[in-house]
Amino acid sequence: MGALRLSGHIVVPPEDLDAVLAELPIHIQLTREEPGCRAFSVRQSPTDSRRFDVAEEFVDREAFEMHQRRVRASRWGDITRNVTRHYEITELAG
Repeated sequence: MGALRLSGHIVVPPEDLDAVLAELPIHIQLTREEPGCRAFSVRQSPTDSRRFDVAEEFVDREAFEMHQRRVRASRWGDITRNVTRHYEITELAG
């Protein structure tokens, strides 16, 4: 089983933007500290303040699923419950 890569973006409702911006640095730090996280970035678009480009990579599906569970149970998961997600998940060879 290979690594998993997620790429895409989220669109944040205007009423949630301030909370997302406040919590984002904590979410990034916690994710990067997770076992199995190879890479993680979330960047606000320079042309659309509500769009955030997301790129993440985990060593395997188990690490990715552990990340997903942690996020759902976190403050970030609560704050982003109304965002629209546009993701592609790819399993990498090797």
